[in-house]
Amino acid sequence: MSNEVMSILKKDYIYNLMLKGKREDGRTFDEIRDIDLRTNVIEKAEGSAWIKLGETEILVGVKLQVGTPFPDSPGEGVIITSMELNPIASPEFEAGPPKENAIEMARVTDRGIRESGAIDLSKLCITEGEEVWIIFIDIHVLNNSGNIQDASSLGAIAALLTATVPGKREGRGEDIPLPIRDMPISVTLVDIGGEVMVDPDLDEENVCDCRITIVSNQDGSISGMQKSGDGALTEEKLLQAVSMACQKASELRETHLLDI
Repeated sequence: MSNEVMSILKKDYIYNLMLKGKREDGRTFDEIRDIDLRTNVIEKAEGSAWIKLGETEILVGVKLQVGTPFPDSPGEGVIITSMELNPIASPEFEAGPPKENAIEMARVTDRGIRESGAIDLSKLCITEGEEVWIIFIDIHVLNNSGNIQDASSLGAIAALLTATVPGKREGRGEDIPLPIRDMPISVTLVDIGGEVMVDPDLDEENVCDCRITIVSNQDGSISGMQKSGDGALTEEKLLQAVSMACQKASELRETHLLDI
């Protein structure tokens, strides 16, 4: 049986389950898979986190070093976020330079952190226009079972919450905690046959009409949004997705981040 036929059969199966108000793994439409989150897992990093969302597994490391600020923000530190889709994580991933989907997911994670003002970048300025702290957020996908985006977002903010500015190592004074002032969380939803479902697994991602990621802050404001796929969301479904995303982000923050 060809992959195309298998794909059609899988889509029909998931669609028919949706019509009954069900999902393949037994979750409700607004239910996120189980999460296991651990921090300080990389000894040599300034901050780190390992996260397992369902069977999707992500490792995030944070490193800081002194560098030059961007010309348009001479008094602010710099954030650089990258993602590596390791071939060991999925037969679809290939070795080599980051592919388009990895770059896109890294940008969504980066944008949520940047636009939310999660880090007080002004406090990372050493000499305006000359030296600032550069934050490198490195995301490694160890296993892909769907929704890499949300696992990466949660893992990144958890790693940042544990991060230290290495002043002693760089001869810049004392070590201090990274100045965190918000905890943006991304929540991804898919539209399958007109129904919106949170935290899609790999099969749901592959058959959905469209996918939308919504990044929200502690006060419920939106700091990022990204849609992919050919399908369109009605205004009603978009508002439903935003409401669900903000509610789930609040629950994730309460359950997994506030004690870090």
